[in-house]
Amino acid sequence: MNEGMIPADLPLRNDLIGEEPYGAPQIDVPVCLNVNENPYPPSHAVVRSIEKRIREIAPTLNRYPDREHMELRQAFVDYLAKESQASLTTDQVWGANGSNEIMLQIFQAFGGPGRAALGCDPTYSMYPEYARDTFTQWHTAPRNADFTLDVDRTIEAIRAIEPSIVMLTSPNNPTGTALPMTDLKRILDFCQNARVAGAADGVHPIVVVDEAYIEFRDPGTPSAATLVNTYANLAVSRTMSKAFAFAGARVGYVAASAGIINCLRIVRMPYHLSAVTQATALAGFDHTDDQLAQVGHLRELREQTAQWLREQTYKGEPLEVAPSQSNFLMFGGHFDDRGMIFDEMLRRGVLIRVVGPDGWLRVCMGTDDEMARFREALTASMRAVEEQTNQANQQ
Repeated sequence: MNEGMIPADLPLRNDLIGEEPYGAPQIDVPVCLNVNENPYPPSHAVVRSIEKRIREIAPTLNRYPDREHMELRQAFVDYLAKESQASLTTDQVWGANGSNEIMLQIFQAFGGPGRAALGCDPTYSMYPEYARDTFTQWHTAPRNADFTLDVDRTIEAIRAIEPSIVMLTSPNNPTGTALPMTDLKRILDFCQNARVAGAADGVHPIVVVDEAYIEFRDPGTPSAATLVNTYANLAVSRTMSKAFAFAGARVGYVAASAGIINCLRIVRMPYHLSAVTQATALAGFDHTDDQLAQVGHLRELREQTAQWLREQTYKGEPLEVAPSQSNFLMFGGHFDDRGMIFDEMLRRGVLIRVVGPDGWLRVCMGTDDEMARFREALTASMRAVEEQTNQANQQ
């Protein structure tokens, strides 16, 4: 965004001057593999259910929707019981317009001036923006070299910073790294007695686990949602945008203790979930199996792509690939100018993402045809950049 687009006489908050809106590039290209969407559209059965449910509520749109979205909350409960074997009640779940709004509500309720939140770097780039928007200090603890959580350093950071929010991500974005339950439990146990800076004695931080990509995990891997009844300080965020192929519907939800849910209800906007959004989400849950039908294939494609990437070289060295349990892969490790690779890919009609530590790029899984285009474009792009580098060195 050009800073000149904001007139200097507007009273924009001082801490927002010079800031850019968040968002991955939106470019019209033949192959879009940069925002971790499910590339397969909803089935005809799902579309028919959406049409039916919206027809049913359309005559009532002159009235406000159910602000507590109780039918949808029951659908969340039923889905978590089926998908993760988590036994919850409607008092323990809450929905919003995408998991982004869930996260913002968490920061609104538990962050704020004088409060701090802690994440583990590298991680999702929106977290510091939630903190900024709610005047919450943002801190990070470094991950291990293989991008797994450094539990000891994370606990030491919790002790030193005394945050009100500990933000964990599993699978992590942008690396795809899973968070083992043993590591999560260590942090949950520590936080049950940890202090929160500026808060009264007996107040302890909440631990948020962002499971936006959890459906892509390896079979048999448990979800943090199964711990909600054990740990009152745990909140587990989910979304219908990724595996559920509902990115355009904007539906997220969280599982947590009734106490945490009631805190979110304080900061939610009135009637924040429209009747149309609720109807669309319910239609998706009418056909859960259809919605998740391609998850297994995308998981297999992830593993095939990871193996192929490891067999490729850039400037004589094999590419590194971060182990992933998501629908994306972070790869490279030693791209000396990843922007050049990105630009060459874009010239060939394939959009990926410049994100994560220097030297790395990220690609999400597309259709079989799209991944074939990705492989062709990446091979050609790496050779092109190598040639450009050789020519520059000879001058």
